[in-house]
Amino acid sequence: MEQIRSLSQLIEGAKKLCAEKGKKRLSVAMAEDAGLIAAIEEARKAGMVEATLVGNPDRVRACIQEAGASEKDYNVIEERNEAKCGIVAVTEVSAKRADIYMKGQLHTDHFLRGMLNKEVGLRSGKTISHCYFHHIPGYDRVLFIADAAFNMYPDVKQKADILQNTVNFARALGVECPKVACLAAVEVVNPDMPCTLDACALVQMNQRGQIRNCIVDGPLALDNAINEEAAKIKKINSPVAGHADILFVPQIEVGNVLAKSITYFSRDSETAGLIIGAAAPVILTSRADPMRAKLLSIAGAVMMAHHKG
Repeated sequence: MEQIRSLSQLIEGAKKLCAEKGKKRLSVAMAEDAGLIAAIEEARKAGMVEATLVGNPDRVRACIQEAGASEKDYNVIEERNEAKCGIVAVTEVSAKRADIYMKGQLHTDHFLRGMLNKEVGLRSGKTISHCYFHHIPGYDRVLFIADAAFNMYPDVKQKADILQNTVNFARALGVECPKVACLAAVEVVNPDMPCTLDACALVQMNQRGQIRNCIVDGPLALDNAINEEAAKIKKINSPVAGHADILFVPQIEVGNVLAKSITYFSRDSETAGLIIGAAAPVILTSRADPMRAKLLSIAGAVMMAHHKG
């Protein structure tokens, strides 16, 4: 498929894929928010999804009405206990009655507890991770940042899993061979900076086929990863330098600050995110996220679900 180069193009790509292969079904835990249902309704009308809404049925139906949607277009499952909403919603996915697990108004710990439940959750046997994806004006591709929200201080083995998860997601969006920059503060391996040693190990793992379908380089500072001129000035000869698709961060603080800097300092940028590496795509949006971000996350999850299927 053609590489997705903007998040508006992502929505069109998801619509086209669903027209060819069929819609996907969301299972939404504690779907008691009109803004969330408005985003789901937009995706439904675009032909991307159907949805099962779990929660207090009185509140869910009121939110459907407030969002300008029709109850007849949704499957509503009653569960009034917040702590149980995640279990009920994730069971729909693990039982193959839905394809994507999505967070509504319940607290994140309850949502993740459902995802990680040993009996009905979405454990895959490998490290589960988070990926932000951004479109920044002036940049000619979607940028993927991992892991900025889920794993705090992963070891090299976990980093390899996180990196493979992210590569698989980028490929679902048409990036056939993603270029991965393992970020650090410097461009050289320094034993006093452990993340540069990890970057070197990940490069070797990629070259030996342990991390597949991508090109990994690092350590690279951010400027060399995304700016070709900066890489030339520093005499860095690399197919990744200046052309990175994936910015792979050493730990959560770096990723979180980087992703939120893009969101808040680049006013015309667009951002969405997914949990990846589980047995099905997982949408962990913030209750404060705008409708557009939720719609983009749904489109990304739909693309990933089709890719996995």
